[in-house]
Amino acid sequence: MVAFGKYLQRKQIEEWRGYYINYKMMKKKVKQYAEQIQGGSQHPRHVLKDFSRMLDTQIEKTVLFMLEQQGLLAGRLATLRETHDAVLEQPDISKIVELRESYRDVGRDLLQLLVFVELNAIGLRKILKKFDKRFGYRFADYYVKTRADHPYSQLQQVFKHVGVGAVVGAISRNLHELQEHEGSFYSIYDQPVLPLQDPVVEAIKTAVDKLTNSTSFLNFLAQHALIMQDDLQTPSEDTVDERTYHFNSLLLNLGNTFLYMVNTYIIVPTADDYSMSLGAAATVCGVVIGSMAVAQVFSSVYFSAWSNKSYFKPLVFSSIALFIGNLMYALAYDANSIFLLLLGRLCCGLGSARAVNRRYISDCVPLRIRMQASAGFVSASALGMACGPALAGLLQIKFKIYKLTFNQSTLPGWVMAVAWLFYLVWLCISFKEPLRDTEEQEGSNPNETTSMTDREENSTAVEEGLRKPLLITSGLKLEDEDEEDCDESEESAEDSRRPANSFGDAYRLLTPSVKVQLLIYFMLKYAMEILLSESSVVTSYYFGWTTSSVAIFLACLGLTVLPINILVGSYISNMFEDRQILLTSEIIVFIGILFSFNLFVPYTVPQYVISGLVMFVAAEVLEGVNLSLLSRVMSSRLSKGTYNGGLLSTEAGTLARVVADATITLGGYLGRNHLLNATLLPSLVICIGSIVATCCTYNSLY
Repeated sequence: MVAFGKYLQRKQIEEWRGYYINYKMMKKKVKQYAEQIQGGSQHPRHVLKDFSRMLDTQIEKTVLFMLEQQGLLAGRLATLRETHDAVLEQPDISKIVELRESYRDVGRDLLQLLVFVELNAIGLRKILKKFDKRFGYRFADYYVKTRADHPYSQLQQVFKHVGVGAVVGAISRNLHELQEHEGSFYSIYDQPVLPLQDPVVEAIKTAVDKLTNSTSFLNFLAQHALIMQDDLQTPSEDTVDERTYHFNSLLLNLGNTFLYMVNTYIIVPTADDYSMSLGAAATVCGVVIGSMAVAQVFSSVYFSAWSNKSYFKPLVFSSIALFIGNLMYALAYDANSIFLLLLGRLCCGLGSARAVNRRYISDCVPLRIRMQASAGFVSASALGMACGPALAGLLQIKFKIYKLTFNQSTLPGWVMAVAWLFYLVWLCISFKEPLRDTEEQEGSNPNETTSMTDREENSTAVEEGLRKPLLITSGLKLEDEDEEDCDESEESAEDSRRPANSFGDAYRLLTPSVKVQLLIYFMLKYAMEILLSESSVVTSYYFGWTTSSVAIFLACLGLTVLPINILVGSYISNMFEDRQILLTSEIIVFIGILFSFNLFVPYTVPQYVISGLVMFVAAEVLEGVNLSLLSRVMSSRLSKGTYNGGLLSTEAGTLARVVADATITLGGYLGRNHLLNATLLPSLVICIGSIVATCCTYNSLY
């Protein structure tokens, strides 16, 4: 892991060295503050005031220089405009080519300015984080909010960068005019989406997009997926991403996610009927549904480890396992074997490749579209969750071919087996295995690098460097300690980069607040699984619902996922702090569970539907916010390796489903009339426990 002080020093432009934030000086001041407070020579309030003043001075220096450089760029563009008008009056190919190159030079200088902004933004985040860590304050939140919201804040210039947009617009428009469009009377304002853009303009637009917090919904969904980012990606690594990225492979990866979620929930409306037709109790549906989750607990680990070496082979194995599992599930009816039914679901669980799906997006999708790909992962999961029960509701037919029975119980197995077979064929034809680092190094030609001119090298480095995340909150993490205070570091740079090698190692990296968030994740998955898995048993007992009615109810619940995420990601998360939304959602989940109890006779449909909808929607909000927090506060060591952050969250959610489905089966021994209350009681207890834990760690949550 690279020390940020060294990284900043290495990346600085020599002529601009005096205008970067003085990270080294500020870090020494933080150390002095600690010694002064410890010795009693300085009051904490004076320290905060002095530190705030120092930050304001550093930001002012940086922002004023950025505005000065924008003015110089604007002046160059104004001069070029005069030449531009003269060239248009008397066209000359050589002068047009020269003029276009001059505009590109301005664009490259603008890219350098954006790199300047990026480095200072990261440095600001790092020093604020270091200050909070040393003194235990929440000063970073206070400083950013008070400065960003003030009308005269210079910090706003870093985030809004209005001048940059004007320069980009001027470069884009003038380059477009100089392209070969004879006879065209349209400008870029008449054609806002152009099929081809100058590479320099594309690089600038990519950089500006990453500096602008204009994709809050996509960002929220991406964090919902909990796809961990690596600590530091160099420009060369991002270039590899661009070269090896394969769109069809990404679609296949998302297709696996969608089909697996359909496979999980397509049996829920008919699992109780299937169990009864094989001579078991209706509540055995808990075991039937949960057996897939039991196998997933183990499959997540070996799939995560397998993805260190390959992505194609795990996906092939996943497809074959799910094809075989669904065949066994469908054939169990004619074999009259509950054992074959459970074995089929276990086999399906062994094909759960969600760890591979997350890892593929994290490692093989370029940074410029990784947020969209992560949002696609969440959307595919939500769509599969809605389509599964809906599809089950459509399969209400019965017929026989030879000795094989096709009815509402077996058709989900047959349909999914065919779907996985088609998917397997598509996978083998279209999937492209990404190159690993060693393969890329062996296949590269060293002569290509040495043949570049100095100007091309600098230009390429700047353009590639801008593909990295530029937002302060983008997840880019660098080592806080430099050589001067390496004694303050709790672990060496080598140890801090080494991924966790076991669940025990990963557990030791979890802070108390992260453990609480994993508990919350366990709670919400448990409550949601209880609602979904026992819905067919409960509704048929109390309301006499048919399979189609249950399927419609579950599909409607699934269809709320994306609208709720849009609402939270685009609006609610911009109005309230994440921890406020977190605690409020937990309380609403508690209310939904409480009102779901059968305490009054008769138990009515409105009570069940409304309380279930309230609990489910609140749990969805809670899941999104909780995983968003987890993606920001988990240790950087959990961004890579087998035992990564995505695996931990998957295991927590899967264990919750296993326990919930086991609770349904055990509750069945009390009788169907007591099943609802018997399964809701543990949900209520776990929910209360998570609320108490959240209150205890509230101040430590971001």
